[in-house]
Amino acid sequence: MEPDRTIDLPQGQVRYRDLGAGEAILFIHGLLVDGTLWRKVTPHLQDQYRCIVPDWPLGSHQVGLADAADRSPRGIANLIADFMAALELENVTVVANDTGGAIAQLLVTERPQRVGRLVLTPCDAYENFLPPAFRPLQWLARVPGALALALAPMRSAVLRRSPLGFGLLSKSVIPDEITARWVAPALSDRAIRRDVIGLLRGIDPRDTLAAAEKLRSFDRPTLIAWAPEDPFFKLRFAERLAQAIPDCRLELIYDSRTFVPEDQPERLGELIAEFAQSPTASTG
Repeated sequence: MEPDRTIDLPQGQVRYRDLGAGEAILFIHGLLVDGTLWRKVTPHLQDQYRCIVPDWPLGSHQVGLADAADRSPRGIANLIADFMAALELENVTVVANDTGGAIAQLLVTERPQRVGRLVLTPCDAYENFLPPAFRPLQWLARVPGALALALAPMRSAVLRRSPLGFGLLSKSVIPDEITARWVAPALSDRAIRRDVIGLLRGIDPRDTLAAAEKLRSFDRPTLIAWAPEDPFFKLRFAERLAQAIPDCRLELIYDSRTFVPEDQPERLGELIAEFAQSPTASTG
């Protein structure tokens, strides 16, 4: 599932996959993964929808951002909005996971014009940005050279499968070649690490708390598809979001952790396919 297209934006180049045809579904992954996170979900959708699956500049991308680019979560949200504008997408169903969910909340509360629907799978929200287990990454980002040293052990497939790597994010075993792909850019490219450091330094729970308040007036259909067994993004955050967003429904996806696209791709695909048919503010 290699990216088959590229687009140049003022912030830098974005590589993406463009699969199927129909109304657009845009996928947003989280930190230190790429669009292959969705590789088992899109086959359930691309017969009906146009699935657009970028490698966002969150640490597993191939080309670093421009020097002047805003690497903060808000900056990435603006990049995503600019990406949609450049592709002339309208009425987009945005599907997000992990760190990408926080970015999606900033996107739909600050630049919602091209968004028709929102799907949040387990992700950062409210004060849980980042979850406590991942906050040491922010500390490392403030010490020159520390992030490179911390990532170096991830060259080992055994460590990537362990709780120190991706082991607690998924119930299923993620193939070693996928996790190797995810960590390789930040291990080998200083420009990619600069992008990761910029993102980590820009993470602030005040942004997700403010976005949550704005979501109270978000007028687009929203689906929260959450894993109640997730150790990092507890169900209570999904329930708070579901109560705050006016046109929202909460669906529980069992036998999964954070990476629902890995653990339960068929169930997630079914939910997205049905939800993407719901009327939006512009069509309803």
